[in-house]
Amino acid sequence: MSDVLVNAEALSKKFCRDFRKSLWYGAQEFGRQLLGLNRPREVPLRADEFWAVRDVSFSVKRGECLAVIGHNGAGKTTLLRILNGLISPSEGRVEMRGRIGALIALGAGFHPLLTGRENIFINGSILGLSRSETKRRFDQIVEFSGLAEHLDSPVQQYSSGMYVRLGFAIAAHTDPDLLLVDEALAVGDHAFMVRCLNRIAALKREGAGIIFVSHQEIQVREVADRCLVMSKGEVICDSDLDEGFSTYEHSRDQHPTSAGPDGGDFAHNGAITIEECQLTSTDDNDAFRTGAPVRMTLSCNASENIANAELLLRFWTLSGQLVTSVSSVAQNDSLDIRQGHFRVTVDLPRLMLAPGIYRIAGGFRRRGEILSWRRQLARLQLAPPSNFQLSDGLIVTHAKIRLFKPDGLVT
Repeated sequence: MSDVLVNAEALSKKFCRDFRKSLWYGAQEFGRQLLGLNRPREVPLRADEFWAVRDVSFSVKRGECLAVIGHNGAGKTTLLRILNGLISPSEGRVEMRGRIGALIALGAGFHPLLTGRENIFINGSILGLSRSETKRRFDQIVEFSGLAEHLDSPVQQYSSGMYVRLGFAIAAHTDPDLLLVDEALAVGDHAFMVRCLNRIAALKREGAGIIFVSHQEIQVREVADRCLVMSKGEVICDSDLDEGFSTYEHSRDQHPTSAGPDGGDFAHNGAITIEECQLTSTDDNDAFRTGAPVRMTLSCNASENIANAELLLRFWTLSGQLVTSVSSVAQNDSLDIRQGHFRVTVDLPRLMLAPGIYRIAGGFRRRGEILSWRRQLARLQLAPPSNFQLSDGLIVTHAKIRLFKPDGLVT
C-alpha cells in the first residue's frame, strides 16, 4: 500500500443553513468531546442541516491524476477541503501520505499587506518547506509565476490571475507527493494554463499524485487518468474519462440553466422530448472524417401538434468554443409536427470541420420559445480526411432536414 497516497472511506460532511443553529450544534459536539463521549456511528441530520458530501470513497496512487467533476454545488470543493485538513468530516475517514501541495481558495495563505516575495516564504512554510528549502526554490517559483517585476508589491494589488500564478507556482514547486488543484486554471490566461498542465504532467512522471477539479474537459483529458463524477454530494461515477464525461453530461441535463456562451442548457417547456440521437456515416468507408457525409437521426415525442417548429443544432469544441450551427429555418425547411412519436433526419453531405472531438447540442423552438433542448445530443469524433487536405472554412455547407412519422414522410 506504499504507493497509495490517498485512501478515503465513506467520507461525509454536513453543514447547517442557519448560522445560530450551527453554533449550537457545534457547542453540543464540542461538549461531547470534552466529556469523552464517542460520536455515534451514524449521525442523523438535524433541523436545517444538509449533506454537502455523502459516503464518498476512492483512492489515488503515485503517478496518478484523478479528475473530480460535477455541476456547481456538487461537493467538489468541500471534498478537497476535507483532504487538505481545512475541515473535518462528519463521518468516514481518510488516510493521506506524503507532503501535500494545495491550491484550493484564491489567495488562500497570502497576507494582502505583504509583498509577493514575503508571501512566497510564508506560503512555503505553510506547505511544509523550511526557509532554506524555499530559498533554493525561490528563483524557480518566480520564473514560473512570471511576476518578477511585481514581486515587491503588496499582493492586495494583484489581480485574480496574478494570485493564481503565484499560488500555483509555490504549490507546484514544493516537491509535493500529492497536489490538490481546485478550478485554479480557469482564472489564468491560455499560456499560463499550458504551463500549469505541463507542470502537472511533470509531477506525475516524478511519481506525485494529483487531484484536479475542473469544468474544462480539454484540460481534464490532457492530464487526468480517470474521473470521479459528483452530484449532490455523492459519487455517481468513478471510471475512465469517456464514461465519466458521459455521466457528467447526463447529470447536467438534469440541472438545466440559462443558455450562455459556453453552451449551457436552455430552460424549455418540454413540449417535445428528444428520446434518442444516432450518428451514422453515409460514406463508403463507414467512418467519421472531415469533409465526409454524416447523418443524424433524432427519435422524438411531441405532446401536442406544433406548426412551424425549428430544429437547431450547435457544434462545440471540447474547450467550449461554438464552431457552427445548423437550423431548419436557415435551410428553408418548415417542420409541422404532429402529436406523438416522430423522427427527424439531418443529412450533412460535407461536414467541413477540422479533425477533433465535438459536442453537438440541439433542440426545437418556435418563434423564440424553446420546446426542447439537450446540452449534449451526441459526441462526434472526426478523423482527418484520407488525402489529409482540408477545404477552406470551418462550416457546414448544406444540411437536408426531413421529418418522418411512423406511417411515412410528413414534411
